[in-house]
Amino acid sequence: MPSELNPPVISLAAAVLLAPAVSLLPPAAKAEIQGPVCRGTLLQLNLQESGESRTVRFRFNLRLEAEGSTTAAALEQLNQRQVRLREELETLVDGRLVIPAPNTYAMPGSQPSRGYRSSTTITGTVGRSNYDPLIQRAGRLPGVRLQGMTSLPSAEGQDRLQHQLLERALERGRRQAEQTAASLGLRRVALLRIDQRSHASVRPAAMAVSAAPRFRPEEAPLPTASLSLALDYCLN
Repeated sequence: MPSELNPPVISLAAAVLLAPAVSLLPPAAKAEIQGPVCRGTLLQLNLQESGESRTVRFRFNLRLEAEGSTTAAALEQLNQRQVRLREELETLVDGRLVIPAPNTYAMPGSQPSRGYRSSTTITGTVGRSNYDPLIQRAGRLPGVRLQGMTSLPSAEGQDRLQHQLLERALERGRRQAEQTAASLGLRRVALLRIDQRSHASVRPAAMAVSAAPRFRPEEAPLPTASLSLALDYCLN
């Protein structure tokens, strides 16, 4: 018979049936580094949950380019195009634009005397209602290339999704632990440890777009988040 110091261990066949991953360790080995001692059968589960959140705004990324016979001419044209682009975006953008210093260089594959190119990037955010207007305006301006639009959730939506993922992982872990206990003829299930190994984090989905009759914000990829938990249960 198993003693309190040597709790029973679930067989490998039983462990394989548990999803997504299950491992069982003697409680004496675990007690030295974490939590209370399990005076029964120790069950360890590794769980992952993921979900989507509603998009409330978009981050855009534009590349602005200009060319000239000299570096000064390329910069001058870039400045003119930047002024026009600012005017077009002024009524659409939420908050400020981010525009780093330009990079000017001889055009690739040509002699310096044949021309120079100056370029920079412009990033900012727009609300759902200005999703399509920004695509259309930016796509029709000379020297402007829309490199992508990224879906973003609200702070409240992100927190709510993280809470939902945590609840789902805990519920799934409890259900698996109860099923394992029942298969072993055990009745009590106690949660000993929760290890949130990676916090829920939004992974915005970027997409390449170009001018078209209309782009709908509801068709854009949704922001996603994931959560990973390690749970220890004591079964007896």
